Amino acid sequence: MILYLFPKLKRILFLLSLGLFISFSFSPFVYSQNDSSEVHVGAERSDLLLPLIKGKRIAIIGNQTSTVGNGELLPEFLLRQGVNVVKLFSPEHGFRGDEDAGASVLSSIDKVTGLPIISLYGNKKKPSSADLHDVDVLLFDLQDVGTRFYTYISTMHYAMEAAAEHDVPFIVLDRPNPNDFVAGPILEMDCQSFIGMHPIPLLHGLTVGELALMINGERWLKVKGGSCNLVVIPIEGWRHGDYYSLPVPPSPNLRSNDAIRLYPSLRLFEATILSVGRGTENPFTMLGYPDKRWGKYSFKPLSRKGAYNPKHNKKVCYGEDFSVALPQGGFDLSIFIRYHYLAKSLGYSLVDRRRTFELLIGNKKTLLDIEQGKSVASIEESWKTGLDSYKKLRAKYIIYEEK
Repeated sequence: MILYLFPKLKRILFLLSLGLFISFSFSPFVYSQNDSSEVHVGAERSDLLLPLIKGKRIAIIGNQTSTVGNGELLPEFLLRQGVNVVKLFSPEHGFRGDEDAGASVLSSIDKVTGLPIISLYGNKKKPSSADLHDVDVLLFDLQDVGTRFYTYISTMHYAMEAAAEHDVPFIVLDRPNPNDFVAGPILEMDCQSFIGMHPIPLLHGLTVGELALMINGERWLKVKGGSCNLVVIPIEGWRHGDYYSLPVPPSPNLRSNDAIRLYPSLRLFEATILSVGRGTENPFTMLGYPDKRWGKYSFKPLSRKGAYNPKHNKKVCYGEDFSVALPQGGFDLSIFIRYHYLAKSLGYSLVDRRRTFELLIGNKKTLLDIEQGKSVASIEESWKTGLDSYKKLRAKYIIYEEK
């Protein structure tokens, strides 16, 4: 089997005829992928994964998207294979993916496996020494949606730091990026937060495995040496630019392919007076406000699982359904600018949480530009230098063919 090394291994790799054994004292690397017309995510490549974790105590950072084959969750699959899974870590929305956005998630016991679930979106966002004292290998298997402000990649960052601090190997089980575009402004570090930790665009055009390689390679971890012992188990049969429909919703309010595609453009509106449809059947496909002048399309947010207290709860909102015309290129700033002017014409101030908008867009300048009346073309031109530099950086860490 061919190995791609990132960079050269520091210790010996042994390829044995009865299987693959790899010393875990190495710099990050990625297995090569085989040709296949069918997509197999990293979690499904047990021929690569199982030899690495045989006889090890395993912890999994996962949720409802951590599926294998026909929908079996990764912990259950590995336990059936005789793997010693000792605990689970959960991100925002919890291990079963049904908690509200931004809601603190408590640690608990998984009802199916009986394993402890340690929340990384509650009292802490990073595994502690106590959490990792009985862990030999940390697996990361979360479905990302390709946007900088989706928090699963921030959870990955902190977990990589913890792995580095405690000399625990970190294995990313890679999955496709359903918003596989490079677009939007580069995050400026005065707008760094849990919804934006890295100097990357709003749409970064990477899988989580490739992003992990970038984080490691650029030494972005705040640990000695800036990196961890990293392995990426790649996707088989997927290329950048391939359409990919997620088999499981990645979070409670991204329930459809349309919502996932619209999410990069509509997420900015959560810093405004408008509802994005949380509390409806298909959030992030609509915008509205309880005033008929905002548009002909109507919807009523209601309390439900994953949106217990949605904006404008129980009020009929009027606005627009965006699922009928998806944006091209993955991110469409013109939607926000159009609603900025509509709000002004109706006597409203659109943005009611300015700092939240700055953290989402990744800078302080874009909102000022919008308020000063600059055009979409002018604003996007101001992003070009940063995007051009990022594309060169991205090319260093791409492990899948570009379509």
